[in-house]
Amino acid sequence: MDISATWPQIRDWRKQQRATLIARRESLSKVQHHEWNKAMTNYLESGFPALTSLAIGFCWPFKGEFDARFALHHFREHGASAALPVVVTKSGPLQFREWWPGAPMKPGVYDIPVPEGTELVMPDAAIVPMNGFDDQGYRLGYGGGYFDRTLAAAVPRPLAIGVSFEFARLPTIHPQPHDIAMDFIVTEAGIYTVERAHLVRIGAAVCQALTQQLLEARGLPRRGAADPGAYSSPAC
Repeated sequence: MDISATWPQIRDWRKQQRATLIARRESLSKVQHHEWNKAMTNYLESGFPALTSLAIGFCWPFKGEFDARFALHHFREHGASAALPVVVTKSGPLQFREWWPGAPMKPGVYDIPVPEGTELVMPDAAIVPMNGFDDQGYRLGYGGGYFDRTLAAAVPRPLAIGVSFEFARLPTIHPQPHDIAMDFIVTEAGIYTVERAHLVRIGAAVCQALTQQLLEARGLPRRGAADPGAYSSPAC
């Protein structure tokens, strides 16, 4: 696509890319999905041990996405708490509510399970599913822009870890001023961060050090009770 393309043209292009990548994801065999999911879980556990002391936002797996629940099981066993986003109004911000295995749940948007009546949580970190991603760490979501607004509004900004499969990598998603890059990206091939506007693969030790630097710079983990109006979460 030409760099001079208008926003409506970019939006249509993103819609096409999104549909293509979701279809490819949903066509994966159970064996392949399991192998890649396991590899990504291992990278999350080895690269982000700091998450064991944080409140972690994540999304219930949808349309063949990476299933973060296995990683959350590990982090919760070591002291983390977990939370899922809940739609409050169609055009308004979402809330994160605490989740644990066996938590009361109800069907949400698209019948995706959401916690019912559990405590409100403001995540310190978020494991964010991506339909696609580019070489600068920008995420192709579902088109609503909710997560970018979430990161822009949250103070301090939560650590954002994008998760997707390697085939979903694009040269660019043609980021707009409202788009916000992920802090890290994890695929079945490894852990990436952005250096000089390009994704660079890093090992677990480097990831741990960079994570600690970001958490300290942002004043995380956050302290105090959640303010339902202070944090708008994405429809993942």
